[in-house]
Amino acid sequence: MDSFDVAIIGAGPGGYVCAFRAAQLGLKVALIEKRPTLGGTCLNVGCIPSKALLQLSEHFAWAKNQAASSGIKLSGVELDLATLMKKKDGVVQKLVGGVAQLAKARQVTVFSGQATLAGNGVVTVAASSPGGAATEIAAKNIVIASGSVPTDLSFLPFDHQTVVSSDEAIAFDAVPRRLVVVGGGAIGLELGSVWSRLGSAVTVVEFLPKIAASYDDDVVRLLARLLAKQGLKIEVNTRITGLKEPAPSPSAPGTGSAVLLAERDGKPLEFPADKILVSVGRRPVTENLGIEKLGLQLDEKKRIRVDDHLRTSVPGIWAIGDVVAGPMLAHKAEEDGAAVAEWIAGHAGQVDWNLVPAIIYTDPEVAAVGLGEDGAKAKGLDVRIGKFFFAANGRAVAADAADGFVKIIADAKTDRILGAQIIGHGASELISEVVAHMEYGGSAEDLGRTIHAHPTLSEAVKEAGLAVSKSALHAL
Repeated sequence: MDSFDVAIIGAGPGGYVCAFRAAQLGLKVALIEKRPTLGGTCLNVGCIPSKALLQLSEHFAWAKNQAASSGIKLSGVELDLATLMKKKDGVVQKLVGGVAQLAKARQVTVFSGQATLAGNGVVTVAASSPGGAATEIAAKNIVIASGSVPTDLSFLPFDHQTVVSSDEAIAFDAVPRRLVVVGGGAIGLELGSVWSRLGSAVTVVEFLPKIAASYDDDVVRLLARLLAKQGLKIEVNTRITGLKEPAPSPSAPGTGSAVLLAERDGKPLEFPADKILVSVGRRPVTENLGIEKLGLQLDEKKRIRVDDHLRTSVPGIWAIGDVVAGPMLAHKAEEDGAAVAEWIAGHAGQVDWNLVPAIIYTDPEVAAVGLGEDGAKAKGLDVRIGKFFFAANGRAVAADAADGFVKIIADAKTDRILGAQIIGHGASELISEVVAHMEYGGSAEDLGRTIHAHPTLSEAVKEAGLAVSKSALHAL
């Protein structure tokens, strides 16, 4: 039986980052993955393919709808979906291959197959091919990084044909004529945007009073208006009640339109759909790991309970990423993984879970970190708000990206930045500057006095920092 300092179950962003950091610190590392490729959900069917589709579909929509108004005349703009999907798949293959190369270069031993905790520091890895023999490995420390999978609804289960998850929605072989998205969160809005740009009639159905529910009302109002302008139909305060299956077609099995049944304010609603994307969240993967046998404690959402150093209730077993409490985000899992590797190696690992940025990669993008304005006021905090609109930013106007704004939330007495929300082009990149200032307890004045190159979109962040003290230079 091979012995390791640490064995990591799951090779997504949390797992492989944990493995790489542990290897850097001189530990002997095993990385176990049940998929045939490394990278987990993020690289294989999540973050990376969806962002590739967003970028490619944005190019297509611009060429078709906006190029002419910019003085660029194009004729015969057509969609070749097969080639577009091939491009997306190539991006995925390149990146998962890169992770495999890094694992090899760092001398991380990779095992393929389903991992099960056998107790006493032993992990059993089932054979990846039928008839093969299972492998047992021993480890002083075991890290559970098994990730999450899409959640369906009891009355609207995935059939992977008509009712699909994001896994299928990144790989349609034809553009659905009508796509209904159940859930107005990040995944639903992003994939809804992709297929709307490519020609689908998209309806987003949300149970709550607003889409993107964790963001401030002023951000969401603008986002909803801009998405509607792009062609997405948004239905809020709407409860799904069932599904009327499509009538079977002997000549074309599996085709036809289903009807999603819903109600709002007691009135029945119907949404015809060729595809229904259910994007109501994700659930942690904790089954088939043997955790019950070892007595690992779970919370009410079936997540593994951990302490503030991500240690489980069983000595020597740690858990990170989507299987523990907190936002199910790849970058959060990465920070968990690096910190656990450092703690195992006797170093001072650190994660500030209050500073995990969240992004919606629509057009415009939406990004946030820390407390929003609505959340701060709900807590009764005395705050000052600085807001600056991209319409007053030279680079944004020149790039035809003037929609949106940057908003900084600061403590009224100390000026310390409590949070930020950005809606606009490149928001996913701009938010990191605010995170950096918050990391050291920076103030809105610190942000406003930081020199920014001109002309850049990031100047809007500077101006929003200045606006907290009503000192913005390029706004009234």
